Amino acid sequence: MNRLILKYAYPLTAVILVVFAWVVYQRISRGSDMTPLVVAAIIVWVIGVPTFIYLWPRLTVNGFKRAILRHGLGGGPIPVNTLYTAPSTSSPSSPQGSLLATGTDDLLYVAGWLDLRRGPQVLHVPEMGDRYYSVQFTDPSDSANFAYVGTRTTGTKAGDYVLSGPGWKGEIPADMTVIPSPSDSVLVIGRVFVENENDLPAASGLAQQIQLTALVNRVP
Repeated sequence: MNRLILKYAYPLTAVILVVFAWVVYQRISRGSDMTPLVVAAIIVWVIGVPTFIYLWPRLTVNGFKRAILRHGLGGGPIPVNTLYTAPSTSSPSSPQGSLLATGTDDLLYVAGWLDLRRGPQVLHVPEMGDRYYSVQFTDPSDSANFAYVGTRTTGTKAGDYVLSGPGWKGEIPADMTVIPSPSDSVLVIGRVFVENENDLPAASGLAQQIQLTALVNRVP
């Protein structure tokens, strides 16, 4: 939803203008007083539309932040710079579905909120074999996904990825990959495929190995 609003901001604005133009035409054709409508149109156009387009994606991502830090995915609050794996697949009827419900029942979700002001965090992912998984990183300032780790982008081999904030400079081990973040805050959402109910224990075991540690704790 957020990406659609950002991607189609200009078409959405055009549609709103067309609607207003139609209403104006109708009032003119009936000989009605246009002053109240013109004032309302100016207020909506100058303040309402830009505010909605600018704030809506940010409000929804920050809503995820509050939900993650206060309620989690059904297992209680998730501390900053910590990833939590939902114990079962997400669906609208499941207890944790209120946060990440998508109508699908073949994914385990992993979620957390990063604060990189005190230094980079290292994301560790295990060997996934032929299992699909993905971890997305979202910038809350514009709700854009700026990086992915997973089957389609980095493969399924085990790896360590350094999430660094703006302006960070430092040395990292040669076997780690740096992912620069445009913001010090990052929403992290991971997905691990579950083939069926019998596959849930194996998928859960792998999902729980997707974890974060501070870079300072990983450098000798």
